[in-house]
Amino acid sequence: MPRVLLVEDDPSVREGVELGLRRRGHEVRVAATGEAGLAALTEFRPDLMLLDLMLPGMNGVQVCRRVREQSQLPIIMLTARGDDFDVVIGLEAGADDYIVKPARTEVIEARISAVLRRIVNTAQGRTAIEVYGDLAIDRAGLTVTKSGRHLALAPSELKLLLHLSAAPEQVFSRQQLLEHVWEHSFHADARLVDACVARLRGKIENEAGSPRYIQTLRGFGYRFGPL
Repeated sequence: MPRVLLVEDDPSVREGVELGLRRRGHEVRVAATGEAGLAALTEFRPDLMLLDLMLPGMNGVQVCRRVREQSQLPIIMLTARGDDFDVVIGLEAGADDYIVKPARTEVIEARISAVLRRIVNTAQGRTAIEVYGDLAIDRAGLTVTKSGRHLALAPSELKLLLHLSAAPEQVFSRQQLLEHVWEHSFHADARLVDACVARLRGKIENEAGSPRYIQTLRGFGYRFGPL
């Protein structure tokens, strides 16, 4: 079972989530503030962080940005509000997914599993390393380089790139990407896709405003290429 670092301000939510995950076999470390959560990272070495958006002092967005400066640790944001601005800012800061509180433990566990599930290369007859211009994608090693430089991609960014590049020029709707990349089978928030695309473009494109790799087909979705 993965090790989960839960950073949550609300004591009732903190206790409920911790108890629910522990009953399912997870090792859980809890922190009530962003500062305490950051301090626990080195000692606890979690596999994933559940991060409350509205924390006292250093808020969840600031914590997420701080983590992303040095790590691609999977992060799921917890928010008690459906506030569009808060959600978008959290995703743009580097969160892989978000959950609106209150949420059942089985929902939280399912999201954790989806974020952590290893990416399996199901493409037949494809080489392990694929080269597109100055971008090299190693499907076996789950690494991406640009002009020979390793790119640090968050789990959702890597999954999205692998999925799109497995079928160059095929257009995928946001709902299709939510189902295949985030494994949300219901009609979920398309902002997950848009925010992840924006972050990914910022890392792999020479000019994010004129994308070469991840292209938008307005009204339809996204595709990889043509190059």
